[in-house]
Amino acid sequence: MIKKAQEILTKNLKWIIVFICAISFLAILEDVFEQEKLFIDTFIYRIVVLSWRIEPLTTVFKFITQLGGTYVLIGISILSLIFLNNKKVAISIPINLGIVALLNWVLKYIIARPRPEGYRLIDESGYSFPSGHSMVSMAFYGLLIYLIWKNCSHEKLKYISCFFLSLLIPLIGLSRIYLGVHYASDVIGGFVISLVYLIVFTTITQSIFELKQYHKGKKESKPKEEVNKQEKQEKEANE
Repeated sequence: MIKKAQEILTKNLKWIIVFICAISFLAILEDVFEQEKLFIDTFIYRIVVLSWRIEPLTTVFKFITQLGGTYVLIGISILSLIFLNNKKVAISIPINLGIVALLNWVLKYIIARPRPEGYRLIDESGYSFPSGHSMVSMAFYGLLIYLIWKNCSHEKLKYISCFFLSLLIPLIGLSRIYLGVHYASDVIGGFVISLVYLIVFTTITQSIFELKQYHKGKKESKPKEEVNKQEKQEKEANE
């Protein structure tokens, strides 16, 4: 019974994550619409803005935040189209970027939450919720993690790349709070709704783009046992 429950949980884990993230986003959104002062915003502001701000760290976070910016992400998308052997996989990267950017723009203009005032270290325009950098970075770098994990045959490179990208995503979100252009709830809201989107996107593209393991741009060959079984079945059918 316990084993069966574990199998069901494992099989439906991604949809459980989708449900939890969607509920979390709606809970934050309710408070934003009611213009309530969120505890998480005040708490994180006191830690990140009032306690952490020093010149060397400001320089670091200004650099990190650029990694979630338009030019960097478009540049990576173009490079993927040029250098990836599997063009169906390559094209999924800019398609993903375009969809999540549009989704963020729509959400921002529907919700229309003003940005924080009085402690910005950089200039930003537009609305605040959900954070565009956080939302787009989660979807964009999250897809790269997914593709690398599924397709990279070099174990060490796979683990190092996925670790680095997994660390980069929250750092980009943190940079937006540190630089004073977003509330903590903007960043958290961007992350959770983007994770919902990413799971749906990868589920769809898995069948459309056939995102399976590739080695040097070619599909991995079938196991020898499977090939022998298929040949035997074809031979019996012909007799």
